[in-house]
Amino acid sequence: MLVPPKIRGRVKAVSEGDFEVEEPVVELESGQKLTMMQKWPVRTPRPFTEKLLPDIPLVTGQRVLDMLFPLAKGGTAAIPGGFGTGKTVTSQQLSKWSDAHIVVYVGCGERGNEMTEVLTSFPELEDPKTGKPLMGRTTLIANTSNMPVAAREASVYTGITVAEYYRDMGYDVSLMADSTSRWAEAMREISSRLEEMPGEEGYPAYLASRLSEFYERCGRVKTLAGPTGSISAIGAVSPSGGDFSEPVTQNTLRIVKVFWALDSKLRERRHFPAINWLTSYSLYSQILEDWYRKNVAEDWSALRLWAMETLQQESELQEIVQLVGSDALPEEQRLTLDVARMIREFFLQQSAYHSVDTYSPLKRQYEFMNAIRKYSELARKAVSLEVPLENVQNLKCRADLGKLKFEDEMDEGLKTIASQMETEFSGLGV
Repeated sequence: MLVPPKIRGRVKAVSEGDFEVEEPVVELESGQKLTMMQKWPVRTPRPFTEKLLPDIPLVTGQRVLDMLFPLAKGGTAAIPGGFGTGKTVTSQQLSKWSDAHIVVYVGCGERGNEMTEVLTSFPELEDPKTGKPLMGRTTLIANTSNMPVAAREASVYTGITVAEYYRDMGYDVSLMADSTSRWAEAMREISSRLEEMPGEEGYPAYLASRLSEFYERCGRVKTLAGPTGSISAIGAVSPSGGDFSEPVTQNTLRIVKVFWALDSKLRERRHFPAINWLTSYSLYSQILEDWYRKNVAEDWSALRLWAMETLQQESELQEIVQLVGSDALPEEQRLTLDVARMIREFFLQQSAYHSVDTYSPLKRQYEFMNAIRKYSELARKAVSLEVPLENVQNLKCRADLGKLKFEDEMDEGLKTIASQMETEFSGLGV
């Protein structure tokens, strides 16, 4: 039982039996009686002893997030994107697979059918940690678009306070706020009814401070009871027409440390998750390097950097391709485009609805990306020996690498492909 923060004393008696949450269970020598329920003003942060450095990653099993733009436990992230780009699916994937003990899902002003989907699908999903229904560790705070704006404005505070309650027990909590734009719109409406002076685009002048007050309640902390707990907040932002220059997105960007930008063009190409690897970023990458080095692989950071550089080079080459076509490029640059395409289609694309591909452990992510890098190195040697690029692209190992992410026994498959690469490239004289 969690003792409320401001209460101290020696326990006199503990009752035995079954109780309602409002019935006293513990009596102190001072005469105070404690119940299993706590009351706390939702706009006031709950106290803790010390705030710790966020140096442990929140493992999500989503390759584009874990490999390229990691989030730390106790960190803050924003998922901005226009209509239909996948904010809700990404939030639900993080709820299902992130290695947090507790998930608090705040449906703030979104459509009712999205909350209904969570409510119907989560009881059927199995929690990989316990084998029990996922709903057993999930708290839902539903405040859909047809509910009062005053309740919508309070729902985000309710969510963070519930998260703090579980954090104080020593749990790692993931808080999903879907979406903070609707919360800001509720603030705007309340502010206009109170006849306050409006700020940019009619939002209240205190919009930025309210957003920062919410996000700064996250963090990895040493609790009053002693153990370490954390709250990681992921806020979906729904800018009108996908315009990232509007006030809510801009003020959120100033506060959060991870930016997962959803892209309408990627959605049109059916690339999911539609997270743009050129505009997204994570400020936790350097802090988490030591953890990845000790727990996954020594060269994790080098592999991540190689992937990012390859994707950046592809972006620069695309401008030339649009003018003169890819056939006009030298073999070396055409190979860069091919390897970048492999990273995009084989590694970054991930199906939320495929039983195997929906979750990818860190070790498997590393081995998979390492296999693509090995193919790239061997292919560069082949091209330097004047082997036609078409011969390299037609190798069976390249096609098999693309199918690998859908196989249960991926580790065995990677070993097979590694030896297959050696054989096929040696056949080309490499």
